[in-house]
Amino acid sequence: MGAGKTAAPPRRRDDRKVAWLFLAPVLVGFVLFYAYPTVLGVYYSLTDYGMLAAPNLVGAENYRDLVDDDKFWNALKVTGYYVVLNIVSQTVLALALATLMHRLTQSVAIRAMLLVPWLVPNVTVGLLWMWMLDANIGFVNHVLRAVGLSTTGFLTSPTWAMPTVAGINTWAYAGYTALLLYAGMLQIPRYLYESASLDGAGEWRMFTRITLPLLRPVLALVLVVSLIGSFQIFDTIAVTTKGGPVGATRVIYFYIYEQAFTNFRMGYASAIAVVLALLLGVLTAVQMRLLRASRSDLA
Repeated sequence: MGAGKTAAPPRRRDDRKVAWLFLAPVLVGFVLFYAYPTVLGVYYSLTDYGMLAAPNLVGAENYRDLVDDDKFWNALKVTGYYVVLNIVSQTVLALALATLMHRLTQSVAIRAMLLVPWLVPNVTVGLLWMWMLDANIGFVNHVLRAVGLSTTGFLTSPTWAMPTVAGINTWAYAGYTALLLYAGMLQIPRYLYESASLDGAGEWRMFTRITLPLLRPVLALVLVVSLIGSFQIFDTIAVTTKGGPVGATRVIYFYIYEQAFTNFRMGYASAIAVVLALLLGVLTAVQMRLLRASRSDLA
């Protein structure tokens, strides 16, 4: 008998068209809601667009005005102050809550309770705390009077306004951040804690030598998200202080809003937004590099 013909290998199916079909809605959404507005914003930043007339190109004039704008630099300073307050308070509280859940309890009910403030809209949170902290009828000041302490205008004092806003947002987001950190802690093998306990290590030593080092990738993610979110603070300010008193809470996002929709300087507001986006990109890259977010000590 003659040798039979060798069967041709089965032809591999090309799924690229199907893949692009599934990716199409995401790509269309990205172009419409991210890429196009970004390009349009950069274009407007080079114009004198004021919403009432067609934009005219003015080159880098808006950016030159930005350098000499004292209110812009003050808004940037106020935002930086808020970012430090919010990230420090939120991260410390979230770490404490996550550690307590990890070491003491894994109750689903407690996790659900921690998530409730995050689910409430920021405008509602702002209104709730504005009423509670009111200098005359607020519950907090009523308690202070009841125990013989003087009342405080938490949202009307230049000294207390920004720490109060940071405290409000810490209350709203610390639970959600704690759940992210708690999820990262669950990935740490239990035998590491058991071995350390047998060696006589206490809770604090295990937290600093085991939990924190092995939690670094998740902690880096939390810090980056918190940094970006802190720079974007707007709704709580708009509801409670409206940038006051005397500019003490006029953060950069609120200043962009004022320039765009109060002063109708859309081109100038777009220039500020472009500078802010670049600043956030640099800060995020530096933060990721310093925290070595892509590396894990968990082998």
